Amino acid sequence: MAPLIAIVGGGPSGLTLARLLECNGIDYIVYERNGSSDSHNHQGGTLDIHGATGQEALRRGGLSEEFENMARRDATTAHIVNMSGKHLLTFGEGRDAPEIDRVQLRAILHKSIPADKIQWNKAVHKVERDAQNNIIILFSDGSSAGGFRLVVGADGAWSKVRHLLTSAKPKYSGKTYIEGKISPNNPIYPKLEAKVGRGSLIAFGPSKNLAVQQMSDRSYRIYLGITVAEDFFIAGNANVDLSVDDGAQARQFFLSNSDYFAEWATEFNELIASCEHGFRKWPLFYLPPETLVWEHDSQVTLIGDAAHLSTPFVGEGVNCSMYDALVLAEKLKEHGTGPGLDRAVEEYEKDMFKRGRDLIERSMGSGELLFANDAPKSLVQVIKGNA
Repeated sequence: MAPLIAIVGGGPSGLTLARLLECNGIDYIVYERNGSSDSHNHQGGTLDIHGATGQEALRRGGLSEEFENMARRDATTAHIVNMSGKHLLTFGEGRDAPEIDRVQLRAILHKSIPADKIQWNKAVHKVERDAQNNIIILFSDGSSAGGFRLVVGADGAWSKVRHLLTSAKPKYSGKTYIEGKISPNNPIYPKLEAKVGRGSLIAFGPSKNLAVQQMSDRSYRIYLGITVAEDFFIAGNANVDLSVDDGAQARQFFLSNSDYFAEWATEFNELIASCEHGFRKWPLFYLPPETLVWEHDSQVTLIGDAAHLSTPFVGEGVNCSMYDALVLAEKLKEHGTGPGLDRAVEEYEKDMFKRGRDLIERSMGSGELLFANDAPKSLVQVIKGNA
């Protein structure tokens, strides 16, 4: 007999939902495309988990102690400087939004769920309805699964579940981040640590920025934020080849081109030149906020990026996703998985639609400030106004 609920995706939202269902005695199964031993080191860097949302979901799941053992409450401070290196503002000291590496958060959630409740290496090929209108999950390995009362799409930006509810598709934001790394044994490390410390630093130039953030192992992730066309890095159109392992071509391109970082302060040029190995690109997509509405269907719903993909510019994406899981779990607990299931899903979506649209819209607004031609002038004004 199939579990009551299928969760497609084992990221923060899917695993948070699984943990909360486990605590409430509600039957479920998680399908995750990656293996249980995958480190996910390239699934983002460090996350700030907010008290009223992400932390609250962990608290309800009985995981606060595990979280606090790994969370870095001394890493909330951020420094803002301009492209010349001039310090403009420091903020975030003492915020109830401690940092934790994404891989650490995933490990906390993963370990809290019984091994038989997660099926690894189950990449979804497609999700469809059969002749009786029941939802069937077809996997890339040729297997399939069905018979669930509810299928929850927690499978991120390129969700295979989303099409059952809406035709909305991710839209490119026009902005891309290029990620590099500085390890503690890097010659530039002492200078970088003295400037950034445990938290982060963001330097701004016209329509671009450079962010530095410390990870739990004391290494730093370096992010070059640029405004480029979606096909900028596509083979044949590429201005720079990021697939080269040593990253030499990328460093040369960004440091020699006045449209990017050639005219920035020597300290930033030195930082980019010192990044180790190759770079990774993170083109930023979002779902248009007006598309976040669909006709209710008691057999299927979405949480996290599958529902309300946004750019990361307000630092609330994972928090909103984990809170989705909390609200859905609470509604299922309140109304049950029998006749009340339809009401539980409908009430969850009503709450999520409002929060999700707000997240997308605020992230779009913040992105305009971060990549403005006069950045960070307007951003500093906003931060000081909210202080």
